[in-house]
Amino acid sequence: MGLFSKDIKNLEDLYQHGLKDIYYAENQIVKSLPEMIENATDAQLKRGLQQHLRETKEQVKRLEQVFALHGEQPSGRKCPAIDGIITEGGDLMGEVEDKAVLNVGIIAAAQAVEHYEITRYGALIAWAKELGHGEDATILTRNLSEEKAADKKLTALADRRVNPKSARRAGKSTSAVRIVVTSPIIAYSPKLRSARLSEMSSDPYPTIEVQEQSATAGPTSARASRTRPPRSCTRAATFAP
Repeated sequence: MGLFSKDIKNLEDLYQHGLKDIYYAENQIVKSLPEMIENATDAQLKRGLQQHLRETKEQVKRLEQVFALHGEQPSGRKCPAIDGIITEGGDLMGEVEDKAVLNVGIIAAAQAVEHYEITRYGALIAWAKELGHGEDATILTRNLSEEKAADKKLTALADRRVNPKSARRAGKSTSAVRIVVTSPIIAYSPKLRSARLSEMSSDPYPTIEVQEQSATAGPTSARASRTRPPRSCTRAATFAP
């Protein structure tokens, strides 16, 4: 049943519907994580998924506490969104033969699940606060914090461990990356560990080119250049690999 169903008359109905949605989702995740763990070949990734499985089981228990606060038995409502995300991840694991690439795919699939949970918990916490369910919000915030931490760990693992190994094994040179900065904020390229404009000139929207050498040819180099001279430049745009 969708989020905007006819049986939802007010915010309390929407909140209760959301609780059943996330309860169903967490239980489905508990069932799906063992397959990801079994297929992961990177030791750190496997350990991270095992830890999150333990966390997810605790999250289910916390949700049951929230139901109890409302005098209700825990119950889930089928959620096509999480079912689709999990199914897609399962299909991916059955299609990728290269183990290094499979690890990268598992991370992407796991993060798709995390992002769904983060959005759901964020909405539920906001609704709980507005409805005066302060204790609910406190419990749900613990779950949200764990989801954000898990997502952060997956991102770090992809950047520092799995993706770089895959690139080195492939031995392929990378092409130049062209970044057009459309606002004076941090610029990021996934082909670099991190790329930032640490110093801004009076031209806050530079176009930056990054050239990386082949992983087999030597250390990665980065070159930053502007497509036009700045009107006045007292500080330089730099990269931190």
